[in-house]
Formats: sequence, structure tokens, C-alpha cells
Amino acid sequence: MRTSTVGRGLAAAVLVAASVSTSVPVSASAAPPEQAGAAGIQQVERLDRGLVSVHTGGGNYLSWRVLADDAPGTAFNVYRAGTKVNATPITASNYVDKGAPANADYVVRPVVGGVEQATTAAADESLRFTATDGDVGIAASTRDVPLQIPPGGTTPSGENYTYNANDASVGDLDGDGQYEIVLKWEPSNAKDNSQSGYTGNVFIDAYRLNGTRLWRIDLGRNIRAGAHYTQFQVFDYDGDGRAEVVMKTADGTRSGTGQVIGSSSADHRNSSGYILAGPEFLTVFRGSDGAVLATADYVPPRGNVASWGDSYGNRVDRFLAGTAYVDGSRPSIIMARGYYTRSVISAWDFRNGQLTRRWTFDSNSSTNGSTWAGQGNHNLSVADVDADGRDEIIYGAMTIDDNGYGMYTTRLGHGDALHVGDFVPSRSGLEVFDIHEGGTTGVSLHDARTGAMIFTKPNNTGGEGPGRGVAGDIYAGNAGAEFWAFGGGAPGNLLNASGNSVGRIPSSANFLVWWDGDAQRELLDGTHIDKYGTSGDTRLLTGSGVSSNNGSKSTPALSADILGDWREEVIWRTSDNRNLRIYSTTDTTGISRPSLMQDRQYRVAVAWQNTAYNQPPHPSFRIG
Repeated sequence: MRTSTVGRGLAAAVLVAASVSTSVPVSASAAPPEQAGAAGIQQVERLDRGLVSVHTGGGNYLSWRVLADDAPGTAFNVYRAGTKVNATPITASNYVDKGAPANADYVVRPVVGGVEQATTAAADESLRFTATDGDVGIAASTRDVPLQIPPGGTTPSGENYTYNANDASVGDLDGDGQYEIVLKWEPSNAKDNSQSGYTGNVFIDAYRLNGTRLWRIDLGRNIRAGAHYTQFQVFDYDGDGRAEVVMKTADGTRSGTGQVIGSSSADHRNSSGYILAGPEFLTVFRGSDGAVLATADYVPPRGNVASWGDSYGNRVDRFLAGTAYVDGSRPSIIMARGYYTRSVISAWDFRNGQLTRRWTFDSNSSTNGSTWAGQGNHNLSVADVDADGRDEIIYGAMTIDDNGYGMYTTRLGHGDALHVGDFVPSRSGLEVFDIHEGGTTGVSLHDARTGAMIFTKPNNTGGEGPGRGVAGDIYAGNAGAEFWAFGGGAPGNLLNASGNSVGRIPSSANFLVWWDGDAQRELLDGTHIDKYGTSGDTRLLTGSGVSSNNGSKSTPALSADILGDWREEVIWRTSDNRNLRIYSTTDTTGISRPSLMQDRQYRVAVAWQNTAYNQPPHPSFRIG
């Protein structure tokens, strides 16, 4: 068992003071007025009830959000076309209106202390879904969001390419209390950083749930396409009640309103298709129309390409991104470069129409020498690991404190999957489950605050190590979460918090989803959902006419609690790329709790879900 290197209070990394407000190389529109919150008051989203209506053989299944500011003991009345349909107030957040017509419209009104409260009219009216045959009865409902596929093209080397809908995120772009979808379009010739060759442009679209396209951003020829290049964040950073969209840009990026960043004619691609020259920017776009609000130079710059670990451009262009409340009250943008060798992480604020850099962590500037190098993953996580009200950045085997200093590192090195949550009920605080490449340790579980090891399992193969790993409560027969992994050196069974076997390994090690009515999470892999069982997994749903993303990772466009009660929706692209298909459960549940999106850790996890090797979101608490 390895010990942690604790860096809090030491000069474990350089803190670069930065009050940059780099001018935008376009004529940028002014940001809307900012609503300043009181110090110490956390900025949160304003959500409507997210009411979903599904016509099934037994009537209309209804599901809606409980909100964090609902009074304790809040119940609900359901109105169909203005007429109340329930005899007594409903204490759960789902209901079946038996015998109702398919096209009925509904409104849900909260009841507090026996007194019915007002609703927000149209914003809380039902969104219709269509019942879908699952593998065990009626297991789901769907709603299609029509898409507009970008036209294909031809690279300078003569290769033709088309487009696939790829990763998605959500945010309230227009301030109406309902989420819109932000979608990345990936060309068919997208590349891993290790692969040479030209790629088509990357496009980012925004859609309402009815399929109305709000805007399209063209990142231009100087942003390469692939899982490691464009990590986009969707969040309300300035507190005006409308989400912004943030990503790395370059010469020739064109906004949703036609603004061009930098030079429209510049072409920095080399003969191998890599982009290792030219300016790099960080840009904030307005969520409602895709206009540029602010642009700054991307930090860190690429500098000497070889200093990142190779000379041809693989490691220098591996980016991660997230959103974190590093001051405990308001969200900051997290942008990062590198993880195999050097890792640099910057926190940015967008306030009053300006981008300012709060701090930068650089593993190369650590007084501990190589202690912090090479500890990053193909993903990151964000959580308040020390319960001080401010978020930390869990960057694989190391954690960066909210002030930008290194907090600790386990020194177990790089890995492909990372999970942070309240996994062990007998321990206080959060835990981190990680898998590792290239060392003698294959998987590990450690204390999220201190880095102290809870258990490790060896990689005895001498090879790369596990490629996928998951932590989550999938088995009611064991207290808290279970842990498992796939690939070389992975344990061949399901583990408990002591690292001991509690049963057979599940059929997949990919995503998780709360789908049925109990407190355990289900297995989400490819285009299906399974229920773990001690003798075998049970298929609950197979998506129809849909495809997963990101090759062998087989991930959805997004999985999150974006509608209805606290259970999660899954969004897959249809196989013809003409729609995003939202799947939502129709199982009833007696568990009533606020929307997961109102838990800060879960909400920022949905924001970083699209980052590199996508991972499922975990809340800061245990359900059940």
C-alpha cells in the first residue's frame, strides 16, 4: 500500500495570479447585466417541474421534479385540462392517470400544509413522451429531438467525410426553467491524438427539446476533431439565469451569430493534420444565440511541443474541462492540458462580461519535483472533498485544492476511469475509485480528503492495466457501493469497500443509471440497460434505432436527471443522426427526493460528463 504525498499548505504547485481580460479579436457583444449574490450564498439554477406525460396501456404516466426549495412534506395535485384528477394530495413525484386520453395536457401544483400553492403556468405544463416496449413490459418512454446534420466535406488530402451526433450537455440557455441540449457534431474522420491525418471541422449546436435549433458554432479548421480536443462546458457562470457555453477556440472559429475569432484565412494544420502552431483561445459564448461574450488566450499555451512528452503532437493536445465552485458560491470554468507527463489546470471566472484567470496549477512548477507529474486521467471529477464548502479538482491520482495548490497525490499514476462519491456508508466523507495503467496497482479506492488508501488490487499482468472501471451501488445485498473493472490486471469479481468479493462481476463496466424504482443503480452500456443479479443480469431496456458514441467506450450522448423525478434519462443519437432520442423510465417509485441536478456535485458532474473518456455522474450523497 502506497502512502499519499500531502501538499496542502506547501508550495506544491505554482499559483499564477491572473487578472487577464484579453481583448476579443472580434466585435463581441456585451454580456447581460450580472445578478450579484450575497457572499456565501450558492448560485443555483432555477428549474421548472420538468413534468413528463407518457400514454401507456394503463393510462398516462406522469413524473415531475421535487425541487430543493420545496417545503418539507410537500405533496402535489395533478390537473388535467384544468380539472384535478387525484383524490388526495400525492406524496410521491409520479402518478398514473388511468383511462386518460393520449393528448391530455397536465399541470402539477404543490400542496404545503394542506394548502395548494400557485404554479408557474406554461413553464410547468407537461412534456409528452411516447411509450416504448422494453424487454420487460413497458419499461420506457421516448421523445425525439430533431437535428440538422452538418454537410460533409473533403480534406486537403482528398478524403471525404460526413457527420455523427456525438456528446451532449444541457443547460437553461434562455432562462425559462427548462433545459436545452448542446450537442457536438464529430466528423467521420475524427482522430485520436496518436493518429495522423486531417479531420473535418467540429460543430457545436444548441436545440430546444422541440427540435428548434438556436445556433451553430463552427470551430473551424484550426481545431482538430477527436475525443481529446474539444471539451465544452455548459453552465450559468455569470449568474444571470441563463447558461453560457465555453470551449477552446482558434483562428477561424465562427460564432452562432457569425462573429469570427482571430483570422478567418489562417490555416495552421501541418502535413500530418496536426495543429501545433497559431494562437489558442478560451471563449465564452452566450447560450441564447451563440454570440461571443469574451475571449482570452488559452492557458497554458502549447509552448515547446516536445516538453509535453513527444514531438509529433500527441500529448500536448490532450485537454480536460470542468466546472467547479472553487469559492464556494459561484461556478468557475476549469480548463486543463496534459496528464501523461506535465499537467496544467486553470480556473477562470466569467463575471461582468470579462474572463479573469483565478489560478493555475502546473505540475512542472512543483517544488516536489516529479511528485505531481503523470498523475492525470483521461477524465476528471469535481467535488468538495474536505467539506469546507469549496470544490476541489480530482485529477486522476492527484487532487488540487480549491485555491489551486496540490492537495495530495497517491502516486499511482494515469488511468482511464474515475469515480468520486459517498460510496462507503461506514466512513465519513467521500471516496475516490480509480483504475491505473502501467504500474503494479490495477485498481484503488482512497479517501477523497486525505488520499489515504482504503484498498488496492494489483495489476499482475505486467501489461497496461484495466481499461474500464465502475463504482456504484448496484447490489442491495451489500452496504454501500460496489467496485469492479475490466481489462488486464482487473479483479475478476464484484468488490465491497474492503476489497473483498461480494459476487459475480457484472456484464459491463461502463455507465450507470438510476432507472427502476429502487435505490440501486442499473448498468448502462451501449444501447441497453441491465439490472445486476447474483446469477446473471436482467435486460430492462434495449434502445430501438439508436447508436452509442465514442467507439469501444459505447457511451450515450448524455445520461442525467434532466426531466421528471430523480431517476435519470438517457439520450442516444438515432442511427441515422436525424434525432436525439431521450429515454425516460415509466417505472413508478416510492422514493421521493429533490432532483439530482440540484445537488452541486451531481450538477457539475453532468457538465464534465462529455470530457474525453465520458464517466457517469455521482451525487454527493447516497440514495437509500
